[in-house]
Amino acid sequence: MLDIAKVRADFPILSREVNGKPLVYLDNGASAQKPQVVIDTITRAYSYEYANVHRGLHYLSNVATEKYEGVRSTIARFLGVADEHQIVLNSGATEGINMIAYAWAMPRFQPGDEIVLSVMEHHANIVPWHFLRERQGVVLKWVDVDSSGALDPQAVIDAIGPKTRLVAITHLSNVLGTVVDVKAICDAARARGVPVLVDGSQAAVHMPVNVDDIGCDFYAITGHKLYGPSGSGAIFVHKDRLAEMRPFIGGGDMIREVTKDAVSYNDPPMKFEAGTPAIVPTIGLGTALEYMMTLGMENVAAHEVRLRDYAQARLGGLNWLQLQGDAPGKAAIFSFTLDGAGHAHDISTILDKKGVAVRAGHHCAQPLMEHLGVTATCRASFGLYNTEAEVDALVDALELCHDLLG
Repeated sequence: MLDIAKVRADFPILSREVNGKPLVYLDNGASAQKPQVVIDTITRAYSYEYANVHRGLHYLSNVATEKYEGVRSTIARFLGVADEHQIVLNSGATEGINMIAYAWAMPRFQPGDEIVLSVMEHHANIVPWHFLRERQGVVLKWVDVDSSGALDPQAVIDAIGPKTRLVAITHLSNVLGTVVDVKAICDAARARGVPVLVDGSQAAVHMPVNVDDIGCDFYAITGHKLYGPSGSGAIFVHKDRLAEMRPFIGGGDMIREVTKDAVSYNDPPMKFEAGTPAIVPTIGLGTALEYMMTLGMENVAAHEVRLRDYAQARLGGLNWLQLQGDAPGKAAIFSFTLDGAGHAHDISTILDKKGVAVRAGHHCAQPLMEHLGVTATCRASFGLYNTEAEVDALVDALELCHDLLG
C-alpha cells in the first residue's frame, strides 16, 4: 500500500500554489510530474557525467554509455520482457509507432491490405497508418466502442479478415480510461498470422504490464507520462519483426560499415537507433521506472482504483455533469462536459482559477470525439500521487463552473 504523503513529498512541484490555491494536478494523461530522484539524476548527469555514448573510450563516455545502456534492461524488466535486445530506445510512443509504419509496414503492405484500429486510438496510432492509406492504398478498418466506452475484444477479432496485415490497438484509452483486453486480441490475431501493435502509452503508467504474456509484436511507451523526462521512450519489437524491418533513420551508431559504394547495418536494436540519442532524458527515464517499480505497480494500481471509485461516486453525484465512458475496470481518467456550459476550454479556465489543472480539447482523439457526438471535453486524469482530497477540490471547482456557466 502506498504511503501517499511520502509519495507526494517526492514531487516538489506538488507543494506549490497556482493562482493562490494549492496545485491540484489532474493532467497526468498528458504528462506526469517528476519525482526529485529523477530531477537529481538529470542534474547529476549534466553536471558531472555527461558525454556522448558508445563511441568514446574516455572515462565520461564510458560512464554515460553504461548508464544509458542500462536503461534498456530496466525498461525490459518494467515491461516483463525477457530479452532486452527487443527494446528499441526512442523519443516516445509517437516515434516508436512511426518507426513500425516506415520500417516494417511500408515495405510489405500492398494496396487493399487492411489495418484494424479502434475508434478510440490516439492520433499517434492513427496518423502513421493514414500515411500508408494515402501513399500505398492501405485500408483502415475501424471498430467502435459500445455505449459505456468499452471495446469488445471479440469485435476487434471479428474485424480481422483475409486482407488484415496489422491490428493497431490501444491498451488503455487516454480519453475514456477504458482498458482493452489486448491479450485476447493478440492470441486470436497470432492464430491468424496477423501481427499486433499495442499503444501502451497510458496502460504502462497505471497498472502492471507483462508484454511477453500479452504476446504482442510491438508495444510502445512514452517516458514523460511515466514520471520521466520528455523526449524519452521505447518500443518493444518482437525479434521476428526486428528481423523483418529495414532501417528507419540513417546515421551514426546504426551502421556497421560505410563506404562510398555500400553500407552495412548494425544488429538490432542499434540498427534502429541512429545518431546521438536523448542520453540524459533516457537515463532519467530509467530512474523513473526504478522509482515506480520500487513503489510496486500493483500498489500504484490499487491506489488508483480507490481514487477511481471515489471520483466516480463524487462526479456521478453531479447530475449536470456529463461523463463520457463508464466501462467496467476503467482507469482513473474522466472526460466530461457540463450541461448548458460553454466550450471545454471555458471550464478548464475556471478550474485553473481554483488551482485545478485539467486538459481541455479533443485529446488527440478526434475519431472518438466524433463517435461520442462532441467536439471537445475536459479531462481529469489521476496519477499515483493524487488524493481523495483532490477529488473533492475538483468537485468544488466544478460546482463553481456550474454556478458561473450552467
